[in-house]
Amino acid sequence: MPGMSGTDHHIDTAIIGGGFSGTLLAVNLVRHQGPVSALIERRSSAGLGLAYSTASRSHLLNVRAANMSALPDDPGHFERWAAQMCSASGSCFVPRADYGRYLNGLLQEAREKAPHQLLVRTGEVTGLQRQGGGYRMMFESGETLDANRVVLATGNLPARIPGGLDAAALGKSYVADPWQADSWDRLDLDAPILLIGTGLTAVDVALLLRDRGHRGPLVAVSRRGLTPRAHADPAPLPPLREPPVASPRAILRHLRTQSGDIGWRAAVDQLRPHSQTLWRKMPPGEKQRFLRHARPWWDVHRHRMAPEVAARVETMTADGSFRSLAARFLSARATATGAELAIRHRDGSTEELQVARVVNCTGPGEIAGSDHPLVRSLLGSGLARPDPLGMGIDTDHLGRVIGHGGTLTQRLFAVGPLTRGSFWEITAVPDIRHQVWSLARLLSNAHWVGGEGL
Repeated sequence: MPGMSGTDHHIDTAIIGGGFSGTLLAVNLVRHQGPVSALIERRSSAGLGLAYSTASRSHLLNVRAANMSALPDDPGHFERWAAQMCSASGSCFVPRADYGRYLNGLLQEAREKAPHQLLVRTGEVTGLQRQGGGYRMMFESGETLDANRVVLATGNLPARIPGGLDAAALGKSYVADPWQADSWDRLDLDAPILLIGTGLTAVDVALLLRDRGHRGPLVAVSRRGLTPRAHADPAPLPPLREPPVASPRAILRHLRTQSGDIGWRAAVDQLRPHSQTLWRKMPPGEKQRFLRHARPWWDVHRHRMAPEVAARVETMTADGSFRSLAARFLSARATATGAELAIRHRDGSTEELQVARVVNCTGPGEIAGSDHPLVRSLLGSGLARPDPLGMGIDTDHLGRVIGHGGTLTQRLFAVGPLTRGSFWEITAVPDIRHQVWSLARLLSNAHWVGGEGL
C-alpha cells in the first residue's frame, strides 16, 4: 500500500470509512475549502459503501429521488442527476446501484477539484492510538498513518447471530454475510432457505436470490414477524403544530391520533424532522422502553419499501414461495444437506424446518460484544466508550467521541450509523447529509453563508 507512511503527506483529517457517510464528509470538506484530508476505505473502491455497491437492479432506494440529494444546500441535486442519467423523475425509486454511481461521481469530482487536498487510501484500520497532538492509525498490513484529527465513519456494525442460534452448530449452512461474493456458491436453486429477520435486509436477500434464479421456498423468521410497509403515492404533508412529549407512550398516542386524521404515513413523516430532538430529550429508561416495545413497529412503518418492491413481496407471499413468521428459535443443528431448525410460533405451536442455508438478515449489529478490530481497539484503549444503550459509540450532539470516564476525546469524531445511540435517526441519507455537513463546517472552521441554518 504505497503512500501509507505518515511522513509522506501532512494529513489534518483522516476519515475512516468510505461509504456514504465518509464519502460525503470528504466531499463537503473540499466544498468548504477545508483541511487536507484522507478518505480511507477497506474495500477496493471508496464512494459506494455496502448499501450502494449492489449490482442488482431490483435493489431500489427506499426514498424517492426528490429527497435523496447528498447536498443539503442543493435539495434538487440528485433529482437533476437522475433525470439526466437515468431518465427518472423525482417521484421514482431509483436503483441503489445508480445512487452509488452518483456518490462515486461526487467523490471523483472532489478529487479532481482538489487533488492535493483530498487523498484516497485503500486499507483496513485496525487500531488507533494517540500520537503527539493527534493520532496514529495502524493498518492490517502493518503500515501506519498519522493525522491531527480522525473521523470514524465505518457504517453499520456487522450483524450478530440472535439468541437461540449458534453459528458453529449450523456449520456450513450458516451465511453470516449475504453480500459476500461466495455466499451463494453451489446453491441448489430449488433448495429451501431460512432468513433470520423479516425487515428490509430479508427483502433485499429474497430479491437477490430470485434474481439469481433461485426457485425454492423462502422462510423469514423474527420474533414479531413484521415486514416493512410500502410507500404510497406522494402527497402534501400537513405541518405539525406541536411535537409530542419525548416519551414512547406520548409518541405512540400522538401517532394513533394523527393516523386517524391524516393517515399513518403522514403521521410518521411529520415526526421525522423532530425525531432526533425527541430522542435526545428522552430519558435513558424511556429510550430502553422504546427499543424494547416500540422499535419493531416504528421500523416497519418508518423504513418502507418502494411500491415495486412491495408488489414483488406480495406476489411471492400470495403464491406461497415466501413466508414471514413470528416465532422463536428452539434448536438448530447442521445436517448433511444444510440445517434443521425448530421454532415456536407465537401461538405456542412448534415447527421443524429443513433448509439448505440459514442467512443472517437481522440488520445492523450493536457495539456490545462486537469483534470489529477498530471498535475493540477504541474501547480497549478508552478513547471511546459504548453509548448508554450499547448501540454504537457514545458522542455529544456535535459528533465528538466520548471516552472512558465521560470526557470528550479531543480531535476524535464519529458520524453515521455508528452514532445511532446518540441520534437514533441517523441511518438514512436525509439525516446523515445534515450531520456530515455540520461536521465539515466545524472541521473547516467554515463561515460559508450558504450553509447557515442547514
